[in-house]
Amino acid sequence: MRKTVRVMAGILVLAGGLTGSAVMADASKVIRSTAQYTVPQVTLVRDDGKEVSLPDELNDGRPVVMNFIFTTCNSICPLLSQTLARLQDALGAERDRVHIVSISIDPEQDTPPRLTDYARRYNAGPEWQHYTGTMQAIIATARAFNAYRGDKMSHTPLTLLRKAPGEKWIRFDGFVTADELLREIKGVAIASK
Repeated sequence: MRKTVRVMAGILVLAGGLTGSAVMADASKVIRSTAQYTVPQVTLVRDDGKEVSLPDELNDGRPVVMNFIFTTCNSICPLLSQTLARLQDALGAERDRVHIVSISIDPEQDTPPRLTDYARRYNAGPEWQHYTGTMQAIIATARAFNAYRGDKMSHTPLTLLRKAPGEKWIRFDGFVTADELLREIKGVAIASK
């Protein structure tokens, strides 16, 4: 059963289209729901170049905050990444006890060095990792989380949060704020490394 709650984020986004023309999109509504997802048995490549099992990465005992981005995106991805940067800052000394995950939906362009450069733009600490992989692995991952939209230009703002392995995922369709994510994480017995 999916429980849906409407949350007002109060954000207007100015998004550039494929031709560079500006399109105004109202992203003031964030839809919060819960769902049980099965993490696919895929291998991804972390921004440090290491091949890793996605289930192992997501099940390290820490709460997980996850999104899908690509490095050449000039519309929603910078906003999603800024939100995670703010969350990372707001976590302060507890930041290494939350695993922040950004998965590229453009693996043909987003190599580990490119993801490292992207992460540096947002001052990503060691708890915030960026992943790429084969197109097949990325599509399988996006489909598993109901985030696959056919191509990278059709993706929508989405952030997922799971408080502990085995629990349901909290899904935010729209531009959730760092404060909203932090409120969800508060009260969780954040596991020590």
